[in-house]
Amino acid sequence: MTQDKDTSPKTDADAPVAARRQIGPRNLTRTQKLIGTVVALIVVGLLAVVVALSLGGDKGGDGQQGGPGGPGGGPGGGRRGGPASTVGVATAASADIPVLIEALGTVTPAATVTVRPQVSGVITQVFFREGQIVQRGQVLAQIDSRAFQAQLTQAQGALQQNTAQLAAARVTLTRYETLQGQDSIAGQDVDTQRALVQQLEGAVTANRGAVQAAQLNLTFSRITAPVTGRIGLRVVDVGNYIGAGDSAGLAVITTTTPIDVEFTVPQDKIPEIQRRVYSGATLPVLALDRTRTTTLDTGTFSTLDNVVGTTTGTVRGKARFANASGALFPSQFVNVRITLDTLKGAVVVPATAVRQGANSAFVWLVKADNTVTQRTVVTGQATTTQVVISSGLALGDKVITEGGDRLTEGGKVTVAGQAPSRGARAAGQHRNRPAAQ
Repeated sequence: MTQDKDTSPKTDADAPVAARRQIGPRNLTRTQKLIGTVVALIVVGLLAVVVALSLGGDKGGDGQQGGPGGPGGGPGGGRRGGPASTVGVATAASADIPVLIEALGTVTPAATVTVRPQVSGVITQVFFREGQIVQRGQVLAQIDSRAFQAQLTQAQGALQQNTAQLAAARVTLTRYETLQGQDSIAGQDVDTQRALVQQLEGAVTANRGAVQAAQLNLTFSRITAPVTGRIGLRVVDVGNYIGAGDSAGLAVITTTTPIDVEFTVPQDKIPEIQRRVYSGATLPVLALDRTRTTTLDTGTFSTLDNVVGTTTGTVRGKARFANASGALFPSQFVNVRITLDTLKGAVVVPATAVRQGANSAFVWLVKADNTVTQRTVVTGQATTTQVVISSGLALGDKVITEGGDRLTEGGKVTVAGQAPSRGARAAGQHRNRPAAQ
């Protein structure tokens, strides 16, 4: 029997319960979707609580745990009564640690000389190559010397003439003095002859000076190096006229072996440096490249300036280097490292073992039972890898170098690469044993 279809609109409330259960997901109402979402969130929340309880099930009775801001760091091992945390350990040792002062320095030549001629003339020869190492007294250039040679010849001729006249005048004076003793000549003639001799003696002296001046000018026509060093670029070429004392000169010579490095140090370091210098100690100095990884040369501390810069609060210092290899170049910037002193037998630990607290530095100390405690220390001189402990540690104390962020006071630790103790294995087996049914 055929039944007409009911075309009137119907709601889910009018449908039977069994029919509603068979409705597909696309026909769910807004209310049912909301209920499903709430149920899903409740289930996820319950699962999160179960996971959190399972992770915190091994927590000790006191519930101590390092917070994010405390030394304990975050969750994990190292809690009191919890599983042992694997850490890296180092032993406080004795070492000789250098006390260093580091500064930025500038290489300066021991001497910088501009070679200027002392006579004027045309350059006829140049005897050096640009960039060559020249020795003191080495001939660098030649100025046309013909005029100076002529002046010398004239001065020598005048000297010979006056010398001959002086010799004749002296003979005559001797004869006059003999006649005067015989009372055969007037005394005035003797006095006149004696004055002539003195006059000629003065002329001869002047002639000798003229000869020396001419010889000196002739010598100056050969331009020589006043110091030993490296000569720079040539300013004047052959054939050019150059004047005496020309400001540009012929070239510039810089003394590079030895060579100096100028640097600045804080004024607070002056007493320490002066104490060591006045005691007669020689302070070694290293010149390093800009990366502080390559040693360019080794030298010694020379001196400090006599004033402190009022704007910077620093004082200039100087160190001298042999520079046999030529690694230091004038006006080059280098890093200077001065060894001020050496601490003998200092207690040192790796730099990674020292941590900074709110008010002081501290380390994690490993006790005999493999538990840790926080120990406040006073640090001293430090290197790139080690730190001097002035107080707070003794030789042989074991400190944590790795894994310290997970530790809390009294927590158990296991040294990396070391088998866990029998007690730790038993505790682990007890925690992993399934609960009795």
